[in-house]
Amino acid sequence: MKKLLLLALLPFSAVAADLMVCNGEFALCAASASVPTGKTIRVDGKEFQEGMAVCPVLTGKAIANGKLMNGSCKAPAGKVWSLFSTVTEYPQAPTWAVVSMTPRSFVTSTEPGGGMSNQWSFICTKQAKKVNNVQLANCLGPINESPWDNGHVAPGTTAFTAAPVGAANPVGGDISLKGK
Repeated sequence: MKKLLLLALLPFSAVAADLMVCNGEFALCAASASVPTGKTIRVDGKEFQEGMAVCPVLTGKAIANGKLMNGSCKAPAGKVWSLFSTVTEYPQAPTWAVVSMTPRSFVTSTEPGGGMSNQWSFICTKQAKKVNNVQLANCLGPINESPWDNGHVAPGTTAFTAAPVGAANPVGGDISLKGK
């Protein structure tokens, strides 16, 4: 059921031409928070605040936005791409124990940590040491950027995530696609 919910939320028509399936290692940031780095990141010619999320590295098939990855699933040595997967149980912070994902919606705000982060199809650097026997990666991506059209996500936008309530700038996507 959770897989169907997640797939239903993906507006495939928005990026259908750029979707590709990768097979191998990837970071899954769906339940992660994101903290601002103090830097900016450009996506599709638009500037966003950069956020960093710590995400577990998984192995298997995952969905990618080929446009952002130059059409290649291959990541440089020591790095992985942050991709979307339909797995419903995976390591999650703070203990990195394997638990079931719990999708939820929330509304973005201007409060510190009240935005959302898009880590989908951005590069991550593997951490040197495993935590609780889980390989983690530091992933950089834009805060308040829509994964569907690379536009800005305004405060007051309904978004979805699997991050727990209270997670700062949770990784996810916007639901409200009106006017896009």
